[in-house]
Amino acid sequence: PKAPSRYLNNPDLLDERRDLILYMMVGEGYISQEESDVATAEEVEIQESVSNIDAPHFVLWVKQTLEETYGERLVEQGGLKVMTTIDYDKQMIAEEVVEEKVDELGPQLGFSNASLVAIDPSNGHILAMVGSKDYFDEDIDGAVNVALRPRQPGSSFKPMVYTAAFTEGYTPNSVLWDVETTFPTVTGDYAPKNYDLGERGPVTLRTALQGSLNIPAVKMVYLTGIEDALTFAEGLGYTTFEDRSRFGLSVVLGGAEVKLLEHVGAYATFANEGVHHESVSILRVEDADGEILEEWKESKGSQALEENIARMISDVLSDNAARSYVFGTSSYLQLGDRPVAAKTGTTNDYRDAWLLGYTPSLAAGVWAGNNDNSEMVRGAGGSTAAGPIWNAFMSRALSGSAVETFNEPEIPVTGNAILDGQLPVQTVILDTASGKLATDYTPESYRQTTTYAEYHTTLHYIDKDDPLGGAPKNPDNDPMYEPWEDAVVDWIARQQAETGVVIEQGSAPTEYDDLHVPSNFPDVEITSPESGEELTSRNIELAVDASAPRGVSRIEYYIDGLYLTVDTTPYSSTHIILPNTIARGWHNLQAIAYDDIDNSDVHEISINVQVDPTESTFSFQSPANNQTIDPIDQTFSVVLELSDYENYHSVSLYGEPVGTGSKTFAGSLTGPASPFVTIDWTLPAAGDYILTARADALSGPDIETLGILVHVSDVVPEPEEEPVEEGDEEQEEEEEPPPNLNPFE
Repeated sequence: PKAPSRYLNNPDLLDERRDLILYMMVGEGYISQEESDVATAEEVEIQESVSNIDAPHFVLWVKQTLEETYGERLVEQGGLKVMTTIDYDKQMIAEEVVEEKVDELGPQLGFSNASLVAIDPSNGHILAMVGSKDYFDEDIDGAVNVALRPRQPGSSFKPMVYTAAFTEGYTPNSVLWDVETTFPTVTGDYAPKNYDLGERGPVTLRTALQGSLNIPAVKMVYLTGIEDALTFAEGLGYTTFEDRSRFGLSVVLGGAEVKLLEHVGAYATFANEGVHHESVSILRVEDADGEILEEWKESKGSQALEENIARMISDVLSDNAARSYVFGTSSYLQLGDRPVAAKTGTTNDYRDAWLLGYTPSLAAGVWAGNNDNSEMVRGAGGSTAAGPIWNAFMSRALSGSAVETFNEPEIPVTGNAILDGQLPVQTVILDTASGKLATDYTPESYRQTTTYAEYHTTLHYIDKDDPLGGAPKNPDNDPMYEPWEDAVVDWIARQQAETGVVIEQGSAPTEYDDLHVPSNFPDVEITSPESGEELTSRNIELAVDASAPRGVSRIEYYIDGLYLTVDTTPYSSTHIILPNTIARGWHNLQAIAYDDIDNSDVHEISINVQVDPTESTFSFQSPANNQTIDPIDQTFSVVLELSDYENYHSVSLYGEPVGTGSKTFAGSLTGPASPFVTIDWTLPAAGDYILTARADALSGPDIETLGILVHVSDVVPEPEEEPVEEGDEEQEEEEEPPPNLNPFE
C-alpha cells in the first residue's frame, strides 16, 4: 500500500484499506464475493525488514510524514537529507531507562511495554521518542508506536480541566466538597469514587488535584463545562476530541483517549508559561542537489493561556507537600532539590499508567501498559509503573544542568469566599448559661468554643455560568444542586455521629453574656475563724456570711492555695480537722462563694495555727497544684509522700469534679512499701478536678491530704522533635502541609 509507515502505525486504517480494495475487486469481477469474505476474515500480518537503525519509531514516523508531503518515490529514491530535532543523548537515555524499567518492574506489575516522549517547551522540539520497549519484539507488538496511538490518560488529564477552570475565575484555593455524590445524567446516575473509597470533606482545588481525588474533579468539569474544557484542551494541541457526543463527566477522569505526543505537548505549554508550540520533528529537508525543501523557523508560538494561569497550574503541580498526604514526600513525582511539576494517571481497569511532568526547560511523559490492551495487576499505576521510568529519565537527562525554578504566580483574590478558599465558618467562645458570647467575666467552667457554619455545596455560592458574578439567586434551578447539597448534608451528619463534634448550623450570636456580670456576683465574708485569730486546736469551725442575687450554691475553702473542703449548704458552719501538712504558724484561709452559674466572690483572712501537726506527713508530690495533665496515656501516675508509711494499712485516692462536692474513688495501694506511694489514676473526661488522698492507719487516726486542683486537657500534644545536635547533618526543611478545611479533624 501507499505510505506504509502510516498504515504500520494504524492497523485499523490498514484493515479498512484492505477491505476497500477487496470490495472494488469484487465489483470489477476479479474475485467472487466468497473469495472476498475469506480474505476479509484473515488476520493481517505485517512483516518488515528494519535493522541497524537508531530511534526506529521516531525515524519511521518522520519518514511517514515526509511521504505524506513529498510522496513515497521521492522519499525512497530522491536522496533527501533530513535533519531532525532528536537529542541523541536524551534518546539513548530514554531507550535505556524504558528497557531497563520494563524488564525490572513489568513481570511483577503485569505490563510488557512502555513509551516515552520528551519535548523542549521553548520551541516544541521532540528531543526523545520511544514508541515501545523494543521495536523488534513481535511478542509485544513492539513495532507499534504507542506515542502516536490514542490511549485513555486516567487522571493525568485532570490538570487540563483544572487549568480551564482557572481561566474562568477559579483559583488553586477554591473549595470543592469531596463527599460521595450522585450525579444525575441523561444516561443514568453517575456516582464516582475516589481511588481509596474515602471522603475528605471540603478541600481546595490544590489539594484535590495533587491528591488526584476523583469526586472533586467530576464536580470541577461540571462547573467548568465539558464543552469549554475540551475546547480549551484543543487549544493545547489535542486532536482526539472531535466527536463531543462521546464524552460525559468522566472525561475529567481520563475517559477520552489522547496521544502521548500531544499530551506531553500540552504539559510543555504549561512549562512555557502558556505559550504553545506545535510539536516539531523535522528541522530541515534538502534534496539531492542541496536545495532546501523546508526549514523550521523560530516562532513566538501561540499564547494558549494567560501567563499567570500557566504559573498557577505549575505552582500546584510542583507542590510536593500538597500531594504528600497521598503519595508521600519521596515519591517518583519529585526530583529532590530540583523543582518539577508532575501528575500521574491510571485507568480504572489498570490498562494504562501515565506520568507526565516538566521543568521549565524539559517536558516528558511516560505511558506503561500492554499493547494488546490487557490489564496490568491491580495496583499497577502511574506512580508505580510509569513513575520509575519517568523519574529515571528526568534525573539522567537533567543531570549536570542548572536547577531551574518556576515563576511564582499571583493567586487572585476574588472577594468570593468559596473561590478564595474560605468556608462560611465562625468559631466563637460562648457562655453556656446565656447562650451568648463570653466576656472576661464568664468563668472558665461556662466557656465553650463553638463553631457555627452554613455549609452548602459550591453551587450555592457560585453560578457555574459566571463564577465571578456572585452567588446565584436561585441555585436550586441547577439540576446538580439538590444531589450535591444532599451529599454535603449527609456527610456532615455522618461526621458528627462518628466524631462527636457538633457543627452548629447558622450564624453565631452577636450579643454578649449578660448573666456573668458584676451585678450578679455573690458577697462573702469569713466569720469563723476571725482574721488574725490564734488557733489552739486543729479542730476548727468554718463559717461565712454569704449572699447572691441568684442564691449561693456552694462555698469552697482553701488554705495557702490548697483545697480544704466544699460546703454545699452554705448557710451552716463546716467542721474540719486541719491536715497534718499544715504546720504551726501563719496561713492564708480563703472562702469562695459561688452561685448556680459560677459567679463568684472570694474573701481571705490570715490565721495563726499554734498546734503542731502529727509526726506523719502526707502530701502530693505529682501532679502539682494547678497542673494541667495532657492525656498522653489513659492513666496518670499520682505520687504521694507518706513519711511513716509503716504505720498505715493502705492509701486511697479520690477525684472530685470541681463544684460537685462528690468524691469518687480513683484507686488505692495496700501495704505501702516506701514513703513514696504511686497510684495510677484513670484519667476522666476533660475538665477540672480536685484530688485528695486518705491513709488508713493500722492503729490510731487516719490522715488526709489537702486537695490539689488539676486540669485534664482534651488535647493530645504532638510529640516533640528531637533537637539537632551540633555536628549533625543539616536537616531538610519540612514542607508545609496543605490547608485542612475539614472542621471535624
